[in-house]
Amino acid sequence: MERAVAKFRTHREAEEATLAYYRRLTPAERLEILFQLRAIAMKEDDVAPEGLARIYRITQLKRG
Repeated sequence: MERAVAKFRTHREAEEATLAYYRRLTPAERLEILFQLRAIAMKEDDVAPEGLARIYRITQLKRG
């Protein structure tokens, strides 16, 4: 990923530049960004990526 720095006079100019940047990207480039963000989120998430282990336990109840 190429990094660039730009200065803007207003927040609106910065937002318009950001939108223009994403409009110029190809669908494949947009998907690549999505996959990178997803990978980062999975690393920082506390949930195990393979899911929760299923454990079954059968117990006999005493009749009173």
